[in-house]
Amino acid sequence: MRTLFRLRAALLVAGDQPSRSQLGFIAQMQSLGWHCLAVDSSRCYVAGCACRPWQAVPGFSPLAPETFASFADPGRVKIAWTLEATPLAPALTRFATETRVVATDEEARIKFRRYWRKFGAGIVLIRLVLLPAIRREAERRWRKQRKN
Repeated sequence: MRTLFRLRAALLVAGDQPSRSQLGFIAQMQSLGWHCLAVDSSRCYVAGCACRPWQAVPGFSPLAPETFASFADPGRVKIAWTLEATPLAPALTRFATETRVVATDEEARIKFRRYWRKFGAGIVLIRLVLLPAIRREAERRWRKQRKN
């Protein structure tokens, strides 16, 4: 994943970005500018921001839950994503993530679509790598908890 992010930065001439690898996932996202929109600590986390992902430095701007829906500054997209865990059985949980993007104006929509055509496959690849890693970590923690 780091390689994909470095490749994106190089292609967009972003320069060196600070390392955040010591932080947990949520803390990393918050350090970038994502804001918690909603949380149910046992099942769901929703984050969102406004940004310009087509720029080398996207400028993630956190948006509070009460202003997220109405935010309409031109030239931006609003992005919201979820992490969801649904218990299915005593030792079985479904994990899902979903991302939604909406442009604040037509120009931003066009720029985002152009960006997505270039980088969408890499973003999907990140998810294909990230989700099995999350599963392995969850299963490792579950096994450790059962031993104690």
